Amino acid sequence: MSEHQSCSGGCEPGGDRREFLRRVTLLAGAAWVGLGLTPRQAVAMPLARIWGARTDGKDVTYPVPATDGAHIDTDNQVILVRHQGSLYAFALSCPHQNTALRWLEEEKKFQCPKHKSRYDADGTFITGRATRNMDRLPIRLEGKNVVVDADHVFESDKDGAAWAKASVKLP
Repeated sequence: MSEHQSCSGGCEPGGDRREFLRRVTLLAGAAWVGLGLTPRQAVAMPLARIWGARTDGKDVTYPVPATDGAHIDTDNQVILVRHQGSLYAFALSCPHQNTALRWLEEEKKFQCPKHKSRYDADGTFITGRATRNMDRLPIRLEGKNVVVDADHVFESDKDGAAWAKASVKLP
């Protein structure tokens, strides 16, 4: 046995299950810390992660999601949602107090874990402490990709017309 191996729970084939689970938990925690997330934000993360490619310093390009649901890019602070034939791009945080939003897959809705504000899949405010809809980002289709301007935010209460237009109908 090498100096890096451990048999703290016995040396049965496959290793010690508790040690394995401890290591996986530590690695997952380290990954969330590496992403710059607090434990509260990590719990709020939806399951579908995506990574966008910055094309010109401001625009982020993603493949069009194949199925409905929410996809998150923590590096660029973008939530990309495909819902009922449309695509939306949102700022990662709740507009109320800047907490990462949680996607409720079964309900197809967002919820802020801090104050329980809820939003439809298109970002429309439903209930809670927030005072406006989720913040949308400019979005457009280019071939089989969707391009998001992650540096500009449309707030529904300040620029309702731009907010309403910030979506893409899929063919």
